[in-house]
Amino acid sequence: MHRVVRLRNVGLTVLASRGSKEPNNALAPKWVFNLLITSKANVYSYGIKVLEMVTGKSPTAIPNTDAQRETEQRGLIKWVLELASLCNFVGESFSVSFSLPLSFPPNRFFLVKLFLEYTYRDSELRKLLISLASSWGDVVDDPKKLRVIPLKGAMTNEIYQINWPIEAGTRSVLVRVYGEGVEVFFDRDDEIRTFECMSEHGHGPRLLGRFADGRVEEFIHAKTLSAADLRDPEISALVAAKLREFHRLEMPGPKNVFLWDRMRNWVGEAKRLSSPKDAKEFCLDTLEEEISMLQKEFSQDHQDIGFCHNDLQYGNIMIDEKTRAITIIDYEYASYNPVAYDLANHFCEMVANYHTDTPHILDYSKYPDQEERHRFIRTYLSSAGNQPSDSEVEKLACDAEKYTLANHLFWGIWGIISGHVNTIEFNYMEYARQRFQQYWLRKPLLLGSSKARSDSVINDSSISPM
Repeated sequence: MHRVVRLRNVGLTVLASRGSKEPNNALAPKWVFNLLITSKANVYSYGIKVLEMVTGKSPTAIPNTDAQRETEQRGLIKWVLELASLCNFVGESFSVSFSLPLSFPPNRFFLVKLFLEYTYRDSELRKLLISLASSWGDVVDDPKKLRVIPLKGAMTNEIYQINWPIEAGTRSVLVRVYGEGVEVFFDRDDEIRTFECMSEHGHGPRLLGRFADGRVEEFIHAKTLSAADLRDPEISALVAAKLREFHRLEMPGPKNVFLWDRMRNWVGEAKRLSSPKDAKEFCLDTLEEEISMLQKEFSQDHQDIGFCHNDLQYGNIMIDEKTRAITIIDYEYASYNPVAYDLANHFCEMVANYHTDTPHILDYSKYPDQEERHRFIRTYLSSAGNQPSDSEVEKLACDAEKYTLANHLFWGIWGIISGHVNTIEFNYMEYARQRFQQYWLRKPLLLGSSKARSDSVINDSSISPM
């Protein structure tokens, strides 16, 4: 089957595109962005052409499933993912409880069903899940018993809770499907080693198995924090103490600061992916200069270096509602860095709510005030057993506030790259735009006017100081 798909794909998407003035809608995004080409690119292109032949319409102009909305342009991937989110599907077969809105065109129903069934049939993941169940003595003789629940809020990977019945009730595991193109952000093998080491330290979930595009993890039966939970003084204190414990972990490998080199690598990738217009808007040609300036500015004083999470948003923090124990999860971006940077990242995340209709919108009126930041840092420092002085709290709070500038650049560049490579439904470019705006707004206030860029360097079409 795969061989036939490959031959057809070559004829339809590669040869047919040569000399053609028409846009090649069947070309997989991996070709366009010069990413690693796998068999997925062939299957993608073949599916595009099948969809076009069956429906008689362009795969890039598919009507909205909601009859109350106007027709809108939508890519195949986003369309299928949206349909999947509307479906109540079970295991490898979607015939058990597969439903779509009445307004959905009937001539496309079977095609979506066929696509989803083929994706899950005989998959490596399904076999892994059944093998895990068997190792625990669970009987999953029918793959239809595997119930899939998509979990929202992730922006790098796609997360699913998988349940199946057991005598005592229900067994659950978490499946993490790696996002498209995210290998540019971190080394997956390093991330797996970190994950396993964290598990050995008694932190986070256990790694249960790996498959080609993701892994299966222990499902932690605890509550994931909400945006509002971060502002709860009791929960915030628990998070502060846990973060201090996290920073003191001894992890294998060099303990060098990773922040600056990582950002420089990302700038190169952002330049490669961006159009001249976007490069000009985000001032990409000047970012390496900005990064070097920040590195020099922040390296003048002694800094406490620790193993940092680097992405401590509310969705990466869980709490056991009975014991009140905090668990920090998801270590893709974890590395050694100044602890002030990790504190800055956590404070910046307090302006976000990724579970709204506009998850990319950041509300900086919710940024924690000085009293809240000082309270968090005092708890963070005192959790080691010693009461910090006011000057120690003030010094770390000041350092953290300056490091928000590096954090804005970090996630701003991340947003630009993600907007080109990731297919998760999130407005990455607008998110990046907000982070860069904050950088230019806050820079003269935190570093002084002498460090602010000259207005002559920034033109009207760029994201510049407000």
